[in-house]
Amino acid sequence: MPRIRLPFDPITRAALLWVQRWGNGSQAVPMATATSVMRVQQLLLTDYDATCARHGLSFARYEALVLLAFSREGRLGMTKIGERLMVHPTSATNIVQRLHAQGFVDRVPNPVDGRGSLAVITPAGLAAMEAATADLTGTRFGLAMLTGEEHEQLFTILRKIRLANGDFVDEPVSADSAPLRERPSRRS
Repeated sequence: MPRIRLPFDPITRAALLWVQRWGNGSQAVPMATATSVMRVQQLLLTDYDATCARHGLSFARYEALVLLAFSREGRLGMTKIGERLMVHPTSATNIVQRLHAQGFVDRVPNPVDGRGSLAVITPAGLAAMEAATADLTGTRFGLAMLTGEEHEQLFTILRKIRLANGDFVDEPVSADSAPLRERPSRRS
């Protein structure tokens, strides 16, 4: 579906109307910021889902495959998948069931917990994930209009919000673990 290009910014208009109605500009700015974040999330997720769909994936299933590929053995328990993706356990189970039906993961009994199962990425899942990654990075995740400095600023601001909401425990970021600093490839 093509995007509608409005002749004005509806979020800026809403902020102006907010001030007219309630006379509180200091509250209009956080409302406009929050609304902008939600709109950008919609735009990006729509693009990510369309890109991943070319490889038989949704963005949520792509994220699960990346998570499995990042794990030491290419396998994780359902609880761990839900925790790391920050989704409800039922959503994690649904994602893994869909990936299993596609042949992108296998489900094997968890040797530690006989009641649970592990999701294990398959060669087909790895290939789909790598192809989707190439496409997503080729578009710079839909954020090519931002400079490197703007990426760092935005990441820092959004991280602050996630931290304040208890997404994770704060830890010092070293030069080696800083995610947004360009480092030479270790393959060179």
